[in-house]
Amino acid sequence: MEQRIELQIVIITGLSGAGKTTAVRSLEDLGYYCIDNLPPTLIPKFIELCSQSEGKINKIALVIDIRGGKFFESFAESLTALDQIGFQYEIFFLEASDDILVRRFKESRRRHPLAPLGSVLEGILAERKLLQDLRGRANLIVDTSSLSVQDLKEKIIELFGSNSTTAKMTITLVSFGYKYGIPLDSDLVMDVRFLPNPFYLEEMREQTGLDDPVKQFVLQHQTTRTFLQRFTNLLKFLIPHYIREGKTHLGIAIGCTGGQHRSVVLANSIGEALNKKGFEVIVKHRDLPRRLPGVQR
Repeated sequence: MEQRIELQIVIITGLSGAGKTTAVRSLEDLGYYCIDNLPPTLIPKFIELCSQSEGKINKIALVIDIRGGKFFESFAESLTALDQIGFQYEIFFLEASDDILVRRFKESRRRHPLAPLGSVLEGILAERKLLQDLRGRANLIVDTSSLSVQDLKEKIIELFGSNSTTAKMTITLVSFGYKYGIPLDSDLVMDVRFLPNPFYLEEMREQTGLDDPVKQFVLQHQTTRTFLQRFTNLLKFLIPHYIREGKTHLGIAIGCTGGQHRSVVLANSIGEALNKKGFEVIVKHRDLPRRLPGVQR
């Protein structure tokens, strides 16, 4: 029997104006064989052809969206066909808030595919409803509302730039401040505002969780140590189950008031613990640049 080449298949979809073009170009730069707007009915046959390429094509990215018109209705059937054949794939769903999408369409002077003669907002709302079930099937969901083109490119590299297979999971830990909003693309959000706040100590007010005095202050409390142990154990339990369900990226957000002290310390500590267990972890501190004197953190 002919041995089937293992393929890395990424299906890019989502809302018009959310960044699918940037995503597919970034994946192309990462060595993926990319096709934009492939009719969904052709997906199974195309994947079969790639699997017979003797390894010449082993990373594939397909953009499938409502531009396919009538063809788009067969998308779900094509995914079912891939499941039956036994090909593994990731659905990468891009979205953004309504006001951001409206602004992008107005800036580009493009018409929305579902409202060529009507308002852009009407088209966005119709598309959002049409894609609701597909969004529920997605392995990865990224909200690009606050992302620049460069930010999205870096996100793509973060998610797909390694040589990992679909069975490998990348974990992104993000510290943040609640006063600036919750990271929209997080899978798990943990509020650590119950811990003692170094902000109220004058000597630590202008420091951050990257500074040793702040780190020692946060970690010295028994409540912090107990939380770290229990939350890390919870993650060690959850992650293998997420991987078994086909999830390849897990976004964990750790929040305090301003994203300067407690959340920074905890994100770093949790990241270190997961790294020691062999997980691939990326730690980011979203709100550290907001170091404004006199602002509660």
